[in-house]
Amino acid sequence: MTTMTTPRPRMKGHPGYRLTADRAPETAKEARLLARVAMAAWGLEDDAETAALVMSEFVANAVRHAHGPRIILAVSLPAFDRVYLAVTDRSPDRHPQLRTPDEDAGHGRGLLLVDDLANRWGFDLLRSRRSGELSAKRVWAELKLVRRSPL
Repeated sequence: MTTMTTPRPRMKGHPGYRLTADRAPETAKEARLLARVAMAAWGLEDDAETAALVMSEFVANAVRHAHGPRIILAVSLPAFDRVYLAVTDRSPDRHPQLRTPDEDAGHGRGLLLVDDLANRWGFDLLRSRRSGELSAKRVWAELKLVRRSPL
């Protein structure tokens, strides 16, 4: 059973959407949809498939390598010429690594694709507000837009 919250727009700052979802393979579909809908809302359909692909790769990595039942998906427009994509999971100890897989490997190419598509990407370690201990990791990418946002 997949459970999700309703995508919520950011209440302040630059435009964006956030969705909490199960850490499950089916969530990749929701991540692609979230990216496509956000990009369409901002008049950026030319970049929608690239954003959807990056989000899908981030979700696939969270499903494969992270722990915990839920992940947080975020898509935002911090500037007229960039989109920010992120997936947050509860595994601050498992960092994304860019690798070159063997030819026969069935996985391990996702971050190579992200590295090629994104202007820049990385991850942030997040601390619990209560304890101050590391509690999560946010993997993110910024895409330089083909067409600038009309917003």
